[in-house]
Amino acid sequence: MNWSAVGAIALALAVMIGAFGAHALEGRLDVYSRGIYETGVTYHFFHALGLLIVSLLPRIGALSPTQASRVCLLLAVGIVLFSGSLYVLAISGEKMLGAVTPFGGLSFIAAWVLLAYWLIRGA
Repeated sequence: MNWSAVGAIALALAVMIGAFGAHALEGRLDVYSRGIYETGVTYHFFHALGLLIVSLLPRIGALSPTQASRVCLLLAVGIVLFSGSLYVLAISGEKMLGAVTPFGGLSFIAAWVLLAYWLIRGA
């Protein structure tokens, strides 16, 4: 998997989804839903940037390609589950989707803890 490309695409999507929320959804979401949507965009952007950065770590020898791939997969899953569920929750109001969000958060946490472990172990 070309995780650098996935990270770049995820970043482009974060910008597009953020712009969609700021313009197309203006006046359609209440304050609470807008906050949920913005949280999704914020986490999407930061973790997509992380995905791009982690994908480059094998090039400088900080991680093996397999290690970087595992961290990137967890980050990508987190973006889909965490941010994706928040987008749909904000737009649809379907509260049951809130049950999915923590799994995305756990995926983010697992990615960063795994990255830290491998970086410390390799040092």
